[in-house]
Amino acid sequence: MKKWIMLLIVFMLAGCEPTEEPHPTGSAGNEGLGQGSGVHPAKQKKDDNQTNQKPDAEVQTVLVEEDQVRRGNLVLVNKEFKLDAGAIPSDIVNLNDTPELLQGYVLLDNSIRLSRQVAEQFNGMMEAAAEDGVVHFMLSSGYRDMEEQAQLYREKGADYALPAGYSEHNLGLSMDIGSTQMPIDQSPEGKWLQEHAWKHGFILRYPKDKTEITGIQYEPWHFRYVGLPHSLIMEEKRFTLEEYLMFLKKEKAYSTTVEGQQYDIRYVPVANGGTVIELPQNSQYELSGSNMDGVIVTVKRSGGDR
Repeated sequence: MKKWIMLLIVFMLAGCEPTEEPHPTGSAGNEGLGQGSGVHPAKQKKDDNQTNQKPDAEVQTVLVEEDQVRRGNLVLVNKEFKLDAGAIPSDIVNLNDTPELLQGYVLLDNSIRLSRQVAEQFNGMMEAAAEDGVVHFMLSSGYRDMEEQAQLYREKGADYALPAGYSEHNLGLSMDIGSTQMPIDQSPEGKWLQEHAWKHGFILRYPKDKTEITGIQYEPWHFRYVGLPHSLIMEEKRFTLEEYLMFLKKEKAYSTTVEGQQYDIRYVPVANGGTVIELPQNSQYELSGSNMDGVIVTVKRSGGDR
């Protein structure tokens, strides 16, 4: 009798064991591969047919909410797609006030701001340029808030500026890079950027012969951070951001390798109320909205993944 009572107590205690929801791994925010702000573990529905099924330990499910479509390093901002105010990074800093971020270049004035994450990536790029003997870089413009953009539009007009919310400078991921020696397109700095910027996650946003696609004339000074591996693919295929997003939307899935590391990329439409996606368990991943109708899922494949 005592034996049965002990077994009953053990069974009841085991039934009280809390279970954990699967959760994304990686760092929060946009730094490296991690999760976006509109991402949550998906709650699993249980029914009688699932009670005795063994859960798939190799897959985690994640709910991507609608607002994630308008967040991330790949959001499209142009004359057609307006920036959502919630997409502006929370880590905007004044570069003149953060000397640790002001390495290898000078500022045109002391009001220039950027996302801290982008400034850190830019510093790394400046270090690489200095190793090649290219050292005369200058930032002439970075982040502008909506009021500053509206004032610029009022002063300069539609021929020279974009309305507030339609300029990449409102995003905090773009910058105008110059040379202290000569015009950027004639300088060693400009030539170095054309050849090497993609290696550090940056793209020339408005290249030659792409005006019909971007809606903006060639600007050899305007660079945008999108991150690797996306900058590599765009460099290889000579894509603008507009072309790259449409390519991913059409292909639905694409893989590439950067210095031996494989990345799997998917374009996933997001429905009203959100969409549940499946990811490899404990994988490092990044989600970025397109600012159109979906998100780009970038998974860093580990050595054991197939």
